Order: sequence, then C-alpha cells, then structure tokens
Amino acid sequence: MPVPLPAVLQWGDGAFLLLPETALDAPTELAGEAAWLRAALGPATGAWLPDASGADTAAGPDTGVGPDTSTAAPPPAPRITLRLDSALGAESYRLDADPSGIRIEGGDPAGVFHGLQTLRQLLPPAALRRADTGAEPWAVPAVRIEDRPRHRWRGVLLDVVRHFLPKADVLRFVDLMAVHHLNVLHLHLTDDQGWRFEVPGWPRLTEVGAWRTESMVGTRHTPRHDGRPHGGYYTREDLREIVAYAAARHITVVPEVDVPGHAQAVLAAYPELAAGEPPSGVRTGWGISDAVLSASDESLAFCRDVIAEICAIFPSRYFCVGGDEVPRGPWRDDPASIARARSLGLPDTDGLQRWFTARLAEMLAAHDRTLFGWDEILEDGAPAGALIGGWRGDHGARAAAEAGHDVVASPDTSVYLDYRQAEGPDEPLPIGTLITVEDIHGFDPVPAGLEADAAAHVLGGQAALWAEMLDSVRALDYAAFPRLCAFAEALWTEGPRDTAAFMSRLATDHLPRLAALGVEYRPLAGPHPWQSRPDAPGHPRARADREAELVEMTARLREPREA
Repeated sequence: MPVPLPAVLQWGDGAFLLLPETALDAPTELAGEAAWLRAALGPATGAWLPDASGADTAAGPDTGVGPDTSTAAPPPAPRITLRLDSALGAESYRLDADPSGIRIEGGDPAGVFHGLQTLRQLLPPAALRRADTGAEPWAVPAVRIEDRPRHRWRGVLLDVVRHFLPKADVLRFVDLMAVHHLNVLHLHLTDDQGWRFEVPGWPRLTEVGAWRTESMVGTRHTPRHDGRPHGGYYTREDLREIVAYAAARHITVVPEVDVPGHAQAVLAAYPELAAGEPPSGVRTGWGISDAVLSASDESLAFCRDVIAEICAIFPSRYFCVGGDEVPRGPWRDDPASIARARSLGLPDTDGLQRWFTARLAEMLAAHDRTLFGWDEILEDGAPAGALIGGWRGDHGARAAAEAGHDVVASPDTSVYLDYRQAEGPDEPLPIGTLITVEDIHGFDPVPAGLEADAAAHVLGGQAALWAEMLDSVRALDYAAFPRLCAFAEALWTEGPRDTAAFMSRLATDHLPRLAALGVEYRPLAGPHPWQSRPDAPGHPRARADREAELVEMTARLREPREA
C-alpha cells in the first residue's frame, strides 16, 4: 500500500509485468517526468522504457506490386502511458494498471509526477534501489487509483546552519520528499551559528560568517563544546542546482535569510552593521544571541543586496525573512537606531521591528516576491499580504488566519521533528515535547474551532528539522523518518484518519521501501544501539509546561493592535 494513502484505491485482478521491452508513451509536455521515470526504474529493474513510438512493430506497407504479403499489425507492446487531463485539478492524478498496461493521467505535470511516485511504490521495494539485485519479477498489481492533495502547502524546513548539510545530502533529501508528495523545501540559510551562501560585494559572509570555531555537544542546558571547527557554504551554482533539481520533482525551494535578529554570523563578518557592541565571532552555542542589525542605512543596503542575490537564484514567490526572537535591547543604546526611531516619530526603538519588516517587504515587492515571516511579526502588525509561519503552538496560525493573513502551520509541539520521539532512556538527545509517529499522523494544520473564512487562509503545514541536535545525515534520517511519512499522509490524504491502519502499512509496506532507499530511520520498537547518544544529555520538556510557556510567549498576539 502506498504512503501517503490515495483517496480512492480499488484493487483488480492480475498484474502488469514491467519488462525490459516495456515502452513509455508520453507527450512532449511530460518529457521531464518521462526522463525521471526512466532514471528511477531503469537501474534496479532493467526496464529503461524505450519510447513507444519506436517500440511497436507492424508489417511493411503494401506496394501494390506482386502478391499481397501484408499481415495485420500485432497489438501494441506493453506500455506505460502518461497523459494530462486538466479536469483532474492541480497535483491530482489517476492511475490505472492491469495486465495490458499502465495509464497515468494528471491534472498538471505535478499530478503526473505524484502518480509516478505512487507507481514506484506499487513495485517491490527492491525497485527503489540503485542497482539490480535480482528481485524479479517486477509486478505492478492491477489497481485503479484516484488521488488529490488535501493541502497545497506540504513543506519541510531544513536547517543547514546549525549543522551544515553538503549539497549532495540536500539533493538526497529532496528525493525523499518527492517520494512522499511533499512540495515545499524551506531552506534555512542563515542564523547566529553560520551564513551559508555567497553574496557579491560581501565576501566576509563566507570568509568569516560561514564557519565557527566549535559547536556545543548536546543541548545548551549542559554546555560542553567539541573544540572542532564547523562550517560550509553553497556557491551560487550549488543553489541553482538545488533549486532546479527540486523543481524537476515539483518541489519549490523557499529561502530563509533571518533578519534583523539571529544575525551574529553577519555581524561577526561585518561588525559595523551591529546595533551596540558587535559580537567577537560566529556563535558557537545554541540558544538566542542578542546580536541584531542596526536600523541604519548601511543595514538596509546590506539587506537589499542579499535580497537581490537570493531573488536572482530562487524563483519562489515567497521569501522568508525570519523576524522571530528579535532582541530589542541593543537598539535602545544604539545611536543609529535611536536616531531612526526619532526620525520616524516612534515613541521608542521597540517600534523598529515593524519598520524593519515593512522595509524588507518593500524590497521584496520590487522583485515581485511576497514576504514570509514567523508569527512574531504579527505582534506589531505584519505587512499587508505577508505569509505567516505559525510556530508557537497553534496560537500564531490562529492569530494570522483571523487577521486575514495566509498562514503555514508549523506548531513546534506537533511537527518539530528534532523533538524527542519516545520517553525511553536510549532516545538520543531527547529535547522538547514528546512527538510520536502516531501524534504526527493525527496532525491537522487548521487550528480547532477556526471559522471557515479564517480556515481558508491556512495553506497547509510544514514540519521542521532544526539541526542543533542533528549533526549528521544519519541523525537527520533518525529524526525525520518515519515521522515525516506520517506528516506527509496527514497533509495529503483526505478523509478521516485511521492511525492504526497507517502504522500497519508503515511496518509492513513502507519501512522496507525506506530501507531500500538507504534511509537510517528510527525503528518503531526503538533506536538501534548505535543510534543512541549517551555522550550527550538532552533536555526533555513536559507538554503541559511547554504549552503554558507558549501561552505566555504569545500573549501579545491576543492584544488589540492598531491597523
């Protein structure tokens, strides 16, 4: 059974055998999807899917000379047929398989691609490997599937700052997202602990800001450092490759450049942009730095250059500027920020965050982009049309939707995949509240009780892989899978949830697929011995304590605000 579960799935009789001579019939507008399917299936199955136009054989033409030797044309060779049908709707598809062939129709190329991913899952798990292991026959059971997404934003945030993820590993993660019909990769590119891309005219961002002298081992609550330099960055060509690779799999890459807070790496490189005393270096610890950009013309010029560079690389409509956890104290003692507040007629420098966010929105509008910010930007009034990321429980998503902003729900207590998965003592680096596979399968991005008009503003949801505790691809796999499989089904599959049935499908059908793909997932029974981290203590939180803290943190969202 596929994951996510299709909306309609009806099994038939018999099976289609995928053979070396199986042909592929696809129109020109689906050439990219056809190329992907050949590359995905060929290495493991030996079925390289020759073009159907050259796969059929028939008798030669009758020349009219001599006796008639023509014969009836044989039936077409077994084939996979891809077609578009706009009546199906965006990202939707229909898949029909029987012993005579397979036909996949999509409302758009993305829908066809989702159908191809489902087709791949209908084959034995060995079809997902990178070479032929002799696991024949390659049979696709007879089936009729009709499928469509429940939500249009099905995203994952990938933090490549706290621990850098090389380009090849980002591309691998994109492929794993595509398997699960996820369609937005939110790439968190800057923070206190590092800056991860080049900007022309600002060379010290990568010379200084892209690395730190050491990193914390475990959480900030038991401070211990490893004494090892850590860093890395992506060239412009790297980022273009990531964007193009994702686009070929119908995944949009949304960039995040976090300003004006979370800026210690920037200010280590360019201390003249700091409000108050600049930091001595890139932050080596976790937690929140008090480093913040000054409200100066120079800071605005820096942001303008960064936005221009990112918009030249990322075609995404949305550009995340962060705006979360901004320390306002340094502005109160910074001459440039004080002068700016006075010139604007603000009662104090606290109002500078709203002003700063508005300037960023204007810069982005000049590039035909929409500002995306975390829910803190609502507290002083977010720019009109801004997309909000609701992360502080469901309080941010609720406040944004009720204020008429489109919102992506990413509540930490529901979908932060760096949070712990079990109560056991062998759980590696247990932080945050407990979030099990079953919990995530029950996730609904629309806050309970939201009126219909407000609920329409919830575009979907986004899981988050913050990387303080995820210092390797193996750790990333452990945190993400199989919980990300449950998240994908929660965001894709319509109708009531049957979590018990999902857990059965996961164990029987889908974990073998993850294994074939080389994913070092967390076993349902608990971690392997080598997945534990006895060297690094965690900091687990009780859900009730965290929820009480979130109520306090979001109090300003419930205060009346001027328009």
